Amino acid sequence: MLDVESGIMMQLVLGGSVTRNMRRKSFKDDLCPAARSLDSIGEWWSLLIVRNALFGMRRFSDFQEDLGLAKNILSARLKKLVACGIMKQVPASDGSAYQEYVLTKKGRDLLPVIVALRQWGENYLFSRREKRLQIVDKRTLKPPRRLDVQNVNGDTLAPNDLELVTVMTRLAV
Repeated sequence: MLDVESGIMMQLVLGGSVTRNMRRKSFKDDLCPAARSLDSIGEWWSLLIVRNALFGMRRFSDFQEDLGLAKNILSARLKKLVACGIMKQVPASDGSAYQEYVLTKKGRDLLPVIVALRQWGENYLFSRREKRLQIVDKRTLKPPRRLDVQNVNGDTLAPNDLELVTVMTRLAV
């Protein structure tokens, strides 16, 4: 059972016979921006939908065919992405009666997240000569530069250079 607002319903089988229902925890009020972000895009299908939309996919049938996802699951994920303001429905670009899904600014701003995940996957999940998809700059046909975390002076930061602090104002983007 799926609840778009609060997450997914899961069943846990304990000891082979006892079944408990567990609801995914919501992070919508968490102080951590990463945790709150997972409330909107934390399901793997959602990120794959965003990935496909970033590269031009717009139609329900195209998402479904490419991802091999059940229609009810795809429909629920798209509804959640629309409800979260990551995607919006627009009339079909070919003038037909269909609706298409396009990324909002909020959705397009996920590009660095998708690129970072791809780069991490390239580093750790593929063997040296294994075939894979790669993103390239259309103008140069070369992959983008590796993403890293930098301070305001452009110096690369490692995890031990960072700390979490509570702030009351929103950080400037």
